[in-house]
Amino acid sequence: MGISGSLREGSTNSRILASIAGMMSPSVEFRTYDGLASLPHFNPDLDIDGAEPHEAVVDWRERLRAADAIVICTPEYARGVPGSLKNALDWVVSSGEWMNLPTAVISVSPHPEGGAAALSSLIQTLRMMSAAVPDDATLAVPFVGRKLGTDGSVTDTDTLTSLRNLAAALMQALA
Repeated sequence: MGISGSLREGSTNSRILASIAGMMSPSVEFRTYDGLASLPHFNPDLDIDGAEPHEAVVDWRERLRAADAIVICTPEYARGVPGSLKNALDWVVSSGEWMNLPTAVISVSPHPEGGAAALSSLIQTLRMMSAAVPDDATLAVPFVGRKLGTDGSVTDTDTLTSLRNLAAALMQALA
């Protein structure tokens, strides 16, 4: 399952996920989760035994349980993870859906660091949640605007190679 950390329609993050989906073998069913905006703000008082969770939270958790692996592609906002993505993660910190789930993490940015601060923060959060993040399944993409064609496809050869290597590392983690 792919998760874009951006809520923007047509974001570069969603475009990168579409490229990865096209790199997967035909036997892989790649779906993108598009419900980040519908998740309520995390409140532990709404996530206690006996409480009926919000419908969007139930759907989020079910989709994670059904996934064999996750690819997250996120922008960096103010040197961190976008609030909507962090909120989604907060909803599953204690419920365990991410435990041992193979996860690839990509940050993209128009800046030279490629969103490295968001990438590092996101990896730390996922590892705290016991996600299986292979070392070869993380990638920072700097100057992302220069690496996409007008149709949104990845045109930069080095970036394509890095994405293929990331996808292969994630598939290896499933083996």
